[in-house]
Amino acid sequence: MIITDSVTIKMVETITSDRHVSGKILGLIAVLLGQFMLVLDATVVNVALPAMQADLGVAPGELTWITNAYLIAFGGLLLLFGRLGDRIGRRRVFVLGVELFTLASIACGFASNAPVLIAARFVQGIGAAGASSVILAIIATEFPRPADRAKAMSGYAFVSVSGGSLGLFVGGLLTQALSWHWIFWINVPFGALALALVRRYLRAEPPAATRAPIDVIGAVLVTVTAMTAIYGFVEAGATSWDAPAVRGALALAIALAVVFVTLEAARPHPLLPLRVFRIRGLVVTSVVRGFMAMGLYGVFFLATLDMSHTLGFAPLHVGLAFLPQTLTVAALSLGGSAALVQRFGAARVLVAGLAIAAAGVAIMAGLAVDEPYLPIRLGAHLLLGLGFGLAFLPLLTLAMADVPAHDAGLGSAIINLSLQLAAAVDIALLVTASSHRTRALLDAGAPLRDATVLGYRFAYQVALAGMLVGLTLAATLLRPNARARSAERLAS
Repeated sequence: MIITDSVTIKMVETITSDRHVSGKILGLIAVLLGQFMLVLDATVVNVALPAMQADLGVAPGELTWITNAYLIAFGGLLLLFGRLGDRIGRRRVFVLGVELFTLASIACGFASNAPVLIAARFVQGIGAAGASSVILAIIATEFPRPADRAKAMSGYAFVSVSGGSLGLFVGGLLTQALSWHWIFWINVPFGALALALVRRYLRAEPPAATRAPIDVIGAVLVTVTAMTAIYGFVEAGATSWDAPAVRGALALAIALAVVFVTLEAARPHPLLPLRVFRIRGLVVTSVVRGFMAMGLYGVFFLATLDMSHTLGFAPLHVGLAFLPQTLTVAALSLGGSAALVQRFGAARVLVAGLAIAAAGVAIMAGLAVDEPYLPIRLGAHLLLGLGFGLAFLPLLTLAMADVPAHDAGLGSAIINLSLQLAAAVDIALLVTASSHRTRALLDAGAPLRDATVLGYRFAYQVALAGMLVGLTLAATLLRPNARARSAERLAS
């Protein structure tokens, strides 16, 4: 009888454990669906901008705001939502963000004029900030064991890196086969499924024990500062760095940042505790991520224009051209990156990944003007997929490794904000470099087509320089820690 009871208890424990593991996996799928939806939307819109302009009769100045309104709201509210997640519950903030993003996507699809579309895109950015700000925190707290966390982060790395190139393909397909309205409506099933799964399988953590008031002044300051800075960087990419709007916005952002830091240092319960900047892994990886983004976003932006000009690729063909890069990242995300991190340590895998990605960018910088897709461009995309696929996971692992659980939402938001700011700055720098080189070649008598393409090549050289700076910082400041690796192996 005792033996039978013992066996029954073990069976019940096994079933319960299996259900718990399955629930955690489905909860992970829910937040990854949310992340995929956000990343997909970021690039799918860019492909459809010409169709929107033709259909709505949008002026070029208004057209840029279809993208800018989203970016400003998204980047500006990340820190606020990340801190709110720590205080009122990350699941609650994620659900609110996905709901708002999905509803705004419906409104974007039904927009009949530019002002309505721009307003809906701003609301969409607010929802994206809410959902995106807490995803990494949810993963870090739901999967505390290093081995499990590495696997979960691999999924996040896959949807984050590959979602961009898939967006080019999906955007081209939907715009050509149906209409631009469908690039927004496609978000609805992803959002609905994510909400259904998260409500059932992701546990609702209790609010923070502290009853300290929310730092309203800090929240307003950090939001206005981030929005102003992103506006300045985005405008720099669209106009020039010496434009009055750009200089005014960046000067105001710097002044607001100084005021924000001064006030936060003196407040007893700040929105952004300055102690987080003493977390070495979080700070260093944010800087490295910014330089890596110069190569990542540079490839998405420049290669799309390059292949359109030199090879005559339509948006759908551009998406297919990125597919080898996407599939390489997907293959590594199935466990290869996590296994390498467990075997060699996150720092070493990161350095190797950045070096391989830099080699891919170097190949793109050296392409001939009329270089066909096969075999050199294809080889570059494979190297880029391999490099970014290896680098993304260890960057996330090192960033969140030392962040305390009660600050996980804030750490997650800082990681996302560093990527958003880097994207805005990097694209502006690369556009400036490309335009400068093109004008110099035109003044020297080069044909317009050649001057334009060689401008892209020069921008790749700038992106390569940024990648090499990031590689150097990672190799010197993120050295492997033998004791940490031993602890990871024991925990796994």
